[in-house]
Amino acid sequence: MMVKGMPVVSLHTLGCKLNQAETESLSRQFVRAGYSIAENEVADVFVVNTCTVTHIADRKARHLLRFLRKNNPQALIVATGCYGEREASALIKAGADLVTGNLEKAALPEMISLALGVPKTNQDISESRVGGDRVRSFVKIQDGCQHFCTYCIVPFIRAMEFSVPADEVLKEINNRISGGYREVVLTGTRIGIYKDSKIDLIQLVKKILQETAIERLHLSSLQPREITGKLLQIWADSRLCQHFHIALQSGSQSVLERMQRDYTLTDFRNAVTLIRKSLPEAAVTTDIMVGFPGETDEEFSKSYRFCQEVGFAALHVFTYSPRPGTRAASMQGKVADNVKKERSKCMLALARHSSNSFRENFIGRKAEVLFENEEKPGSALYSGFSQNYIRVYTRSEHPLTNVLRHVQLVRKYLDGLSGDNIK
Repeated sequence: MMVKGMPVVSLHTLGCKLNQAETESLSRQFVRAGYSIAENEVADVFVVNTCTVTHIADRKARHLLRFLRKNNPQALIVATGCYGEREASALIKAGADLVTGNLEKAALPEMISLALGVPKTNQDISESRVGGDRVRSFVKIQDGCQHFCTYCIVPFIRAMEFSVPADEVLKEINNRISGGYREVVLTGTRIGIYKDSKIDLIQLVKKILQETAIERLHLSSLQPREITGKLLQIWADSRLCQHFHIALQSGSQSVLERMQRDYTLTDFRNAVTLIRKSLPEAAVTTDIMVGFPGETDEEFSKSYRFCQEVGFAALHVFTYSPRPGTRAASMQGKVADNVKKERSKCMLALARHSSNSFRENFIGRKAEVLFENEEKPGSALYSGFSQNYIRVYTRSEHPLTNVLRHVQLVRKYLDGLSGDNIK
């Protein structure tokens, strides 16, 4: 039974920025198909775009599906994405009526319309109908990975590598600009290998900067060997965000080799050095794994010291999670859960210290901030991100959502810095 008026769909995203980009694309497809996007918990259809990179990601997906089923017994509940690709039966058991993998994701609006008996339409859309805060938008430029790191399930789930044609990327970005978005994040499984005919990532970014009026452009995760002097030259355009996310995974060379990563610690160190020489204010963030099979106390200590030496602006710390079918899942030397827990606590403490140290360097400086939202309705406290992705808070009597504003950074505040508006 549908709610009154247009059928309503509620979209939920778990996992990476690529999933966020694909959910944004689904939002537009659903609106074209005659749906409205839910602004609350009342909907005819709930779509969960899942992640399966760790067992925690799996658990979050199952928990969300059970919650949605309990609270919406009459709704159509759909699970899609990487977990659906890997283990559809677990999602059905958790409460999903329909499960699809990544390849079928784009066809979901049509599949669901057929299931509900919704007449076929192809409506024009506006960003206001798509919903969202219209501050930052994720645009998918690439998908797929064929580099089989021993711990990673992604190449089994997103094996086919392809790049979105440059003209389509430009069109998508111009559509976002017309809808009021001020920042676009280019995302994919491995955006560094982007290739559309003779257009590589560097040339694509140049085209975007030359042929669109986007006010901020942000590149998602890159690999160490993709950081070159030629790439960094394009940061001469101040619209490019000075934030580089480079997944380290381990600061131990022997662990990196067991992981079958395609870089060395020297490559990583050289990439960071090059960034900081070219862009001294840039934020370098990373992912770090603890408890990989066979990780010794000495290897963990080396990993910790390497992260300490680099001084990341932020570290995403996670424990190794065996993924069935990967080589690491059958490796000897399983690390005990209590050891993994202690190593995680240790690395998280370093993460907090490193983040605080990075932010403190900018107290007393000026920064351009794109404000996202009011922290609580009526609080007059707004937060957003600087060019190098420091969260900044400021008070204002006037709405600041989706406003670019220069502020003076004055002190530590919550998970970021507080700033005074510059008149």
